[in-house]
Amino acid sequence: MKGQYCFFSILAMGLLLGFLIAGVESIGVCYGRDGNNLPSPSEVIDLYKSNNIRGIRLYDANNDALQALRGSNIPVIIDVPNSDVSSLASDSSAATTWVQNNIQAFSQDVSFRYIAVGNELIPSSQAQDILPAMQNVQNALQSAGLQGNIKVSTAVSFGVVGTSYPPSSGAFSSDAVNTLQPIVSFLASNGAPLLANVYPYFSYVGDTADISIEYALFTSPGTVVTDPNSHLNYQNLFDALMDALYSALEGVGGSGVAVVVSESGWPSDGGTAATSQNAQTYVSNLINHVGQGTPKRPGSIEAYIFAMFDENQKQPQGTENHFGLFTPDKQPKYSISF
Repeated sequence: MKGQYCFFSILAMGLLLGFLIAGVESIGVCYGRDGNNLPSPSEVIDLYKSNNIRGIRLYDANNDALQALRGSNIPVIIDVPNSDVSSLASDSSAATTWVQNNIQAFSQDVSFRYIAVGNELIPSSQAQDILPAMQNVQNALQSAGLQGNIKVSTAVSFGVVGTSYPPSSGAFSSDAVNTLQPIVSFLASNGAPLLANVYPYFSYVGDTADISIEYALFTSPGTVVTDPNSHLNYQNLFDALMDALYSALEGVGGSGVAVVVSESGWPSDGGTAATSQNAQTYVSNLINHVGQGTPKRPGSIEAYIFAMFDENQKQPQGTENHFGLFTPDKQPKYSISF
């Protein structure tokens, strides 16, 4: 289906997203900029507004995007890029400057919601720097009088979960748990969520022998998995992954810590089961589903779809280049059906 545009106009896509999102004000879209053919940040923010998309994740403090977000009331996740985490960890004045330049300067009319200190850095050689950087950013927010409005967290991949089946046995991996335990304590003490990138797509393609595509796409007609410990029933993989993550949090004292899905999506090309039809099915079902929560934790889940555009410079080349909802010329890649 590569290159085949849908019949929907941008207006129709906007009305449709607006309808779906109106009932679940917890859906946003990630704005990645790893491409050389993308619209200007101001055009992109206009596209968010015209499509009534009520949340954005920025992977760095792009000044043009922040300027365009002024007065929009669009909730924002803003990342401290991985390249800056170590300097903010070792130097509290660097964290203060970062907050002053990128948060405080815009805080009057940009709706910052979360600061993600690093993306998928656990486990890595930088993992030890995450918590001190989070603490320094938190202190800088407090000095600016912003700590009540903006929560500091970090974004993790689902790979930090070493045991995911059954969901009630979810546990962090041995190479992640020592880093995550004090981070989870920080989150709990500050009322902040853990940000997690949760992709049923990657779980599915990693184990197509045991995971059906219907289970991954929310299209199974009935229960697929019954947890032998909790006796909870699972009809889709997203819920099973989320509940495994909740169980892992409980295992390190984070039973009160919420999870915000900072990325989730399905590619339309470039890999196994990567088609426009599957991407359309997954995204529309995700939008419809997150309002009800999971078997373990009913209630609305805040989630961010990855991503606004295909990014032609994202590495490694392949599947990662085809997660966009829109083409670089701002046309919707597929419709999201009612």
